[in-house]
Amino acid sequence: MGLKRTLIDVTPLRLSPPFRRLWIGQALSGFGSQMTLVAVMFQIWQMTKSPTWTGVVGPAQAIPLVTLGLFAGSLVDRVDRRKLYLLTTGGQAVCSLLLALQAFLGHVPAVGVLGLVALQSCFGAGGGPASRTFIPHLLPKHQLAAGLALRRVAFQGATLLGPVLAGLIVGGPGAGTCYLIDALTFVAALHGACGLPRMNPGDEPGRPGLRGVLDGLAFLGRTPVIRGALLTDLAVTVLSMPVSLFPLINAERFDGTPRTLGLFLTAVAVGGVAASLLSGAFTRLPRPGLAMLGGSAVWGAALTLFGMSPDPWIGLAFLVVAGAADTVSVATRSTVVQMHTPHHLLGRVSAAEQIVGQAGPDIGNMRGGLVADATSGAAALVSGGLLCLGAVAVVGAATPELRRSSASSSSARTAPAR
Repeated sequence: MGLKRTLIDVTPLRLSPPFRRLWIGQALSGFGSQMTLVAVMFQIWQMTKSPTWTGVVGPAQAIPLVTLGLFAGSLVDRVDRRKLYLLTTGGQAVCSLLLALQAFLGHVPAVGVLGLVALQSCFGAGGGPASRTFIPHLLPKHQLAAGLALRRVAFQGATLLGPVLAGLIVGGPGAGTCYLIDALTFVAALHGACGLPRMNPGDEPGRPGLRGVLDGLAFLGRTPVIRGALLTDLAVTVLSMPVSLFPLINAERFDGTPRTLGLFLTAVAVGGVAASLLSGAFTRLPRPGLAMLGGSAVWGAALTLFGMSPDPWIGLAFLVVAGAADTVSVATRSTVVQMHTPHHLLGRVSAAEQIVGQAGPDIGNMRGGLVADATSGAAALVSGGLLCLGAVAVVGAATPELRRSSASSSSARTAPAR
């Protein structure tokens, strides 16, 4: 019985066919997105040979999310969320086709590639918050944490397999093939969402424009549990994301071969998948906020040791630990946010969560590239890991509501299962 409670809970997949279809479609789409991430990083590196330029991939994704995300979240709380998700996912598929076209033609400069990445992120600014509101529609409250853990294991599985295959394809047919596969996987995401019921925001639709955004920000400001969760993740990702450093570390430790570049993301994903498969150990914990703080601290410590490791393979082992800690942190953060957010505000709060969860790492990758250019890859990793540990300690100490938060004390109103 103890082992059963430790393993991932697949009850939502068995009992909810709409959730199952959505989960499969988004898992395949995540696989393609991870391939595109490796392809873009490698293409920009080949064009520029600069870690600063590979770090700019992050802001190209982050700026649209930051500038459009909160307004998109307000829109999510006023329209049919399923329809909005279908429209924005279709836009992302078109962007992947354009990335494939430029890669096959071979005459687009690095700025043009980054422009397409930014355009795709504009669509993601709307589709991401919409998709984050689906699970409370499809699952009863007591299955919410399990559903979020399943979503996380799908992401980690894509991160595990996508970069490895992308490295092989980039070293063979080329980056264009990765982008084309990504476009095809968006079709799976569209298929998974087509069978969902209408998902209107409910009896209290958000106010339009800036007023709706301010309503969402006011809720974040007066809710310490959610504010502390988002601040923890924002501090951690901005200060210690290592992905932009992987091409440099790969050049230093593995002679720069594209077939080993994917190993870094794969190592993170191995730890993430392992933690996801054992997610019952933390999805059933009574205090998800405290689990989030612990996972964030372990992430910072593991990255510090990765930067200090003289052996490349031992360094990859520390990345495995970091990946496991990241899964604990992200899954418990999502649980805190979903359980403490009223249904009519879920789009705006989900938009804020997406900005933190995606733009934070992108800005952090930029920071890592700049620090590495000024010092070294190892210095960027170690300094980021230590700053992460300090930030987690400060937020945890300043937000006792987050440490004491529990699902049973939630005041959020979620929709019943369908």
